[in-house]
Amino acid sequence: MRQRIVGIAEMQVSDDINEVLVTYSLGSCIGVVIYDPEARVGGILHYMLPDSSLDPHKAAEKPAMFADTGIPLLFKTAYGLGLEKRRAKVVLVGGAQVLDDSGYFNIGKRNYAMARKILWKNNVLVDAEDVGGRINRTVFLELATGRTLVKSPGREMREL
Repeated sequence: MRQRIVGIAEMQVSDDINEVLVTYSLGSCIGVVIYDPEARVGGILHYMLPDSSLDPHKAAEKPAMFADTGIPLLFKTAYGLGLEKRRAKVVLVGGAQVLDDSGYFNIGKRNYAMARKILWKNNVLVDAEDVGGRINRTVFLELATGRTLVKSPGREMREL
């Protein structure tokens, strides 16, 4: 299996069953994982911030940096490969509070809340999640099977 890395503020979508999509070090960022088991199409978005109104110019350049521009782009791109929303399995990972000990910014919580809001407004249910806390996470999506695996420091890899 080939691994295709999804960097910070990036997105990858694929229908290649020989690939595993992976994104590393989800701290306050959110990884949105989608997969259609019938079409065998999946994708991962690794976004950093909840709202593109913070920097519209940056959002135009890198829509995957923000929840409100990245999540719609993830779904639209996957639709182009045959994913159907009604069949899509959705997993959220990340949203931790790793650098903001005071809780002043709450980026992880705000990122998570925005993902839930966008998905809810679009009638998309979340099938599984591993969010919050103070740890970073790495998430893998096996395109052949649709399995979503999460690895955190000091913990065994587990399937969501």
